[in-house]
Amino acid sequence: MASNDGDVLKIKLVSFNMHGFHQGSSVVEDLINDECPDIMMLQEHWLTPAKLYNSDKYFSGFFSFGSSAMAMCLESGLLQGRPYGGVMTLISDKLRKHTVTVHCDERFVIVKVFVYLLTSTCRAQVP
Repeated sequence: MASNDGDVLKIKLVSFNMHGFHQGSSVVEDLINDECPDIMMLQEHWLTPAKLYNSDKYFSGFFSFGSSAMAMCLESGLLQGRPYGGVMTLISDKLRKHTVTVHCDERFVIVKVFVYLLTSTCRAQVP
């Protein structure tokens, strides 16, 4: 957990490209159990807007900020081809009162935790 050693605040952060939520969720669970990060910055979750709730369902003890890169694609009809994109930041529930969302978009999430400004990005994808 985030610790305060004297005047230094230590936060354990992990960034991970999931290559799809169902492919990467077991690795994220292992990282949570083994490394006990305070913040997980996840890219390429490939979730549709209707499935973004999965982060809360699978990763208890964390709250999430994220978006789907497929919203506009799905608005124009059925998904053709494979899913793509999406960024999400998981933050330990213990840091909730110290966290503010700055911006959340289909290609990046910016959050402020204490005095740290954290950005998770996903490369541009053309379906």
